[in-house]
Amino acid sequence: MPPPPLIAFAHVGKSFADGRGAQPVRAVDDVSLEVAAGEFLAIVGGSGSGKTTLLRLANRLIDADEGTITVEGEDISSVDPIQLRRRIGYVFQSGGLFPHISVAGNIGITPKLQGTPAPEIAARVDELLDLVRLDRALYRDRFPHELSGGQRQRVGVARALAAKPRIVLMDEPFGALDPLTRDALGDDFRDLHRKLGLTTVMITHDMTEAILLADRIAVMRAGRLLAQGTPAQLAGSGDAYVSELLRTPRRQAERLNVLLPRDGAA
Repeated sequence: MPPPPLIAFAHVGKSFADGRGAQPVRAVDDVSLEVAAGEFLAIVGGSGSGKTTLLRLANRLIDADEGTITVEGEDISSVDPIQLRRRIGYVFQSGGLFPHISVAGNIGITPKLQGTPAPEIAARVDELLDLVRLDRALYRDRFPHELSGGQRQRVGVARALAAKPRIVLMDEPFGALDPLTRDALGDDFRDLHRKLGLTTVMITHDMTEAILLADRIAVMRAGRLLAQGTPAQLAGSGDAYVSELLRTPRRQAERLNVLLPRDGAA
């Protein structure tokens, strides 16, 4: 018998008022989705698909209108949201660092709030800087404005891991980075996911990134879950939108094969 999922959404719905007195906008519409322990799941969809809303529901940054969400077997509606968020790492698109706090202070903020002794926090900061490949002597005392975009994202990942969570939620974590930095940081996080035994849910609009990094992909459109599975399973989906999303990386690969010389052909 398979183990229970680490995260489970069951018939979850969420609506928002549009501010003009019209009908509320249905951001998430009857979504049921499970994430296994140790899995790397990517949720893919365009703007307005509901993917970020779904992620924010998982750690009660917002609350669902309908349905049930469980994390580690607990119905999160009965869990204190602050305690819940301290158990779950969250990586924002822009890093989301506190601008007037040093790198070490940003990384150590959750353990500090949990009452971890200062020497333990300092050791944890150094360990995490090593993990995300930032030289501790160079970076621990810098401030966010002194870092490049890729360095800020690495600090954001370190901060998300500081309290040793089992679960990490990532909202377009590499979207604002240049292609080389994005590729390197994606590979590095995938290695961390495996090394630390994390369960990761990543939001992205980039199907190529989802295919390269995730074990499984969930596709959302207009608040609904259209399909889920491995890339090979999604290729068998009869949904036209899912097929179109999968055609994009294929078309890119075909064009690259034409435009780039073969290995050894300078």
